[in-house]
Amino acid sequence: MQLLKNILFLILFSFILSSCGDDTPKHEDTLSKGVIDISVDESYQPIIDEVLKVFDSSYPDAKINIHYKPEAECFKDYFDNKARIILVTRQLTKAEKDLCDQKKIWPSSMSVARDGIAVIVNKESTDSIMDMNALKGILTGIYKKKYTVVFDNQASGMLRYVTDTLLKGAKFGSNVYAAKGNNDVIDYVSKNPEAIGFVGMSYVYANEDTSAAGTFINNVKVVAMQNDTDRQFYKPYQAYVALKSYPLSRNLYYINSESYHGLGTGFANFLVSQHGQLIFLHAHLFPLQSSLVIREAKVNN
Repeated sequence: MQLLKNILFLILFSFILSSCGDDTPKHEDTLSKGVIDISVDESYQPIIDEVLKVFDSSYPDAKINIHYKPEAECFKDYFDNKARIILVTRQLTKAEKDLCDQKKIWPSSMSVARDGIAVIVNKESTDSIMDMNALKGILTGIYKKKYTVVFDNQASGMLRYVTDTLLKGAKFGSNVYAAKGNNDVIDYVSKNPEAIGFVGMSYVYANEDTSAAGTFINNVKVVAMQNDTDRQFYKPYQAYVALKSYPLSRNLYYINSESYHGLGTGFANFLVSQHGQLIFLHAHLFPLQSSLVIREAKVNN
């Protein structure tokens, strides 16, 4: 009888420990299945659409709802817990990291690829090459030729990048406007001889192109920008972006909020995997988490 009481006591004690001691939250998603929302800088939509196609075919039990937005709104979604992971062109600031501490968010991040911001003009424009000082003059409205400047969105990462990299405290001129996305910028510039636009690099490559170097769309002209170091002019070709010879280059980062091995982490892992990196390579971006060798080549005319 005493032995039976001891056994019952041990069973009851074990039940109490298991019910009271396990405070670990239960998650419905794993690395390869579940449903999550993520937010992505809208200038990368053509590339991330391709990434998602391959990811979906590889992990049929996973459902990722992608929301393409201006970069500022991606960060807002991240801190409002509306996006498990975001894809943006900058890392968290010190103030944002402090906010993560307050909200009990444990961010992890990594650069996945590098691309360039393409400067485009109308096909009739005589400005096919440009240095950074001229570009700054256009943005501030003091350039010798009056241009109407068009960006994709007033809250975009592209606008922030240009502000931080080129203006550095200077103010935009009254000739600067925001459109409703990269395609609208291209459309406006193609129809207005005095327009100049800034778009994501992937938007200016011809869809039918299969060559290694790539060809640009033919309804606008892509400007060659001067590198301040070697004084040479470069267009946003993949190799020039990889070597940072093209001066308007930027990195794409994922910022993940998961503290466990969930679907956000699974998608982040895919972005830096061999398959994910190859997609960036084929989309004319430079993958940053794979080993590639760039060699000089001579072309015989």
